[in-house]
Amino acid sequence: MTDIKQMESRLARALDRISAAAGKLSAAPAAPAGDGDSAALQAALEAERAKTAQLTERVNAVRQRQDSSVASLERRLARMTEQLDLQSLEMLRLKKANSKLIEANRQLREGVEAQVVEPSAINRSLVAELEALRAERAAELAEMEDVLGELKPLMGAGGRDA
Repeated sequence: MTDIKQMESRLARALDRISAAAGKLSAAPAAPAGDGDSAALQAALEAERAKTAQLTERVNAVRQRQDSSVASLERRLARMTEQLDLQSLEMLRLKKANSKLIEANRQLREGVEAQVVEPSAINRSLVAELEALRAERAAELAEMEDVLGELKPLMGAGGRDA
């Protein structure tokens, strides 16, 4: 029984201590956040918002530059693809003309060896040579257009720098 009485007294003292501590807490006013602390926090928050807005603007500017760069590169790729197609066609035409020229020259050689030169063979040879020259000129023109196409932006940039 003494154990129970000891326990009761210990429990009563603990409850007294708890009520005394609770009384102190309720008697002491809650420390209000100082106006200086609140203002500093508010200023820090506004500074972070401003930084976020600046970063968002920068991201948008980078995105716009990237989009314009991609569009420019796509246009350039389309132009170069067209130029490559044109050059391919001109090269094919040149190959055909050269094969005709080779065949006409072969016929002329055979005629000279047989000592029978036909005027139609000479005519075919001259026509084939003329066609080969025209095809070569067209291929050179297509190549020059490619070179000029690459130089025009550089010339325009040089004019703005001057």
